[in-house]
Amino acid sequence: MNVFSAIVDPTRREILELLAKDGPLSATEIGEKFCISPPAISQHLKVLREANLVKMDKRAQQHMYQINPQAMLELSGWANRMTQLWSQRFDALDAILEVEKKKHSSQ
Repeated sequence: MNVFSAIVDPTRREILELLAKDGPLSATEIGEKFCISPPAISQHLKVLREANLVKMDKRAQQHMYQINPQAMLELSGWANRMTQLWSQRFDALDAILEVEKKKHSSQ
């Protein structure tokens, strides 16, 4: 599963935010925070696991989920690179607009 396909769903993003805020949680604890069925939560967790965004450990009868920090760092790095590229493009556009503004004000 592609990371971006996994995070397109708002429920999965909320699950990631919950795990980032509260740390490792069981599937039951995660499900208690949402108004959807346990099978639906399980499906969302499966998608997040397949995208490598969360890790699952089995402790006795519970499946414990936690953020995969490496995957989140990679996602953050990509977002930062994209932000930097867009900032460079906006800076270039600002420079062009400034030149055009000076041309028109001197006429």
